[in-house]
Amino acid sequence: MTFTSDESHRVTQFNQHDTEESEDSLGSPSSESSRWYAVQVASGCEKRVKANLEQRVQTLDVVEKILQVEIPQTPAVRIRKDGSRQNTEEKVFPGYVLLRVTRSWNNDLQQWEMDDEAWLVVKNTPNVINFVGAEQRRPGRGRGHVKPMPLSPNEVERIFKQAQEQEPVVKIDMAPGDKILVLSGPFKDFEGEVIEVSPERSKLKALLSIFGRDTPVELEFNQVQKQS
Repeated sequence: MTFTSDESHRVTQFNQHDTEESEDSLGSPSSESSRWYAVQVASGCEKRVKANLEQRVQTLDVVEKILQVEIPQTPAVRIRKDGSRQNTEEKVFPGYVLLRVTRSWNNDLQQWEMDDEAWLVVKNTPNVINFVGAEQRRPGRGRGHVKPMPLSPNEVERIFKQAQEQEPVVKIDMAPGDKILVLSGPFKDFEGEVIEVSPERSKLKALLSIFGRDTPVELEFNQVQKQS
């Protein structure tokens, strides 16, 4: 299962085969009685949802049903306009929060199911859109109810391993077309226009007017300042 950067495809990128296969296999009580789920939330509200959920878990006394609330993040370095660096964190999957929730065995349906109370606590949390899962109709939940589908153990391991091991991502508030001023180096005080940004190399290319001609020059992020 793979998330993409395209927001419109993120929900469908959860591999349904993996989750259904995990759902149908009984497994051991220790592995199946609690599983990780993905919840889609309003853009930019991931931390707010996490804080609200953790507070509601305590207030509504469901600490034994909603066990963990996580936002997988990787280290990042943001280049400020003056060229200085700020250590920060980058969300692995913007727009999603991961939850570890307990489940119970439904003898009638012969399958594991998320606890109804836990489901309601999550769904009624402000800025929560829905669980990632399969849409279905279910008595008392109305049309369009989404049945939460647990992430496969392999996917969970991959997500958290990626968050822990990924090299810091360099972020810069510059894009092709931006006007810059060179702060240091042989082209100090030159003005130019960004034509290419390479975050992985912490460099950019800009057109500088040298001897009356626009010349592409490669510069370090910390050598330039974005002009407003």
